[in-house]
Amino acid sequence: MDNKRPKRRKDKYNPYTLHTEKGKYYISFTDANNCIQKVLISKKIFDSFNKFELEDISWMNEYDRHYEHSEIYESTLHERGAINVECMEEYLDNTQNMENLHMAIKNLPEVQKRRLKKYYFEEKTFDEIAFEEGCTYQSIQRSVYRAVKKIKNILKNS
Repeated sequence: MDNKRPKRRKDKYNPYTLHTEKGKYYISFTDANNCIQKVLISKKIFDSFNKFELEDISWMNEYDRHYEHSEIYESTLHERGAINVECMEEYLDNTQNMENLHMAIKNLPEVQKRRLKKYYFEEKTFDEIAFEEGCTYQSIQRSVYRAVKKIKNILKNS
């Protein structure tokens, strides 16, 4: 084939392939006997099919991205439209819990604090942290687990 064409969707509504060879235009498809047929067509027909394919793929992409693909009921619309307003007490509790967590982390030894942050906040594995710090997997794992245990104890007592 002479030209590279964008990959088009193939389905029962678009079973053909457009291509060019040596300056000639072709359309290929599989017939009822499961044999591939290649038909020479004019440039005008080629351009018409090409335009149709591009419009069709554009519409299918729009459908996939923007149209609702589930059934809509009054209850689901209500759930989507309802703004989940957090009451003041919940907000203050959550704020206090976050402050307590930050204070508990600040009270950890530097090594535990650093490893805990790498593991939970930077989403590094124990192996990655061990490699960075030049120590064993087990020492990182124990350090992180001990830090979590200390935090739980601090939060339980506060």
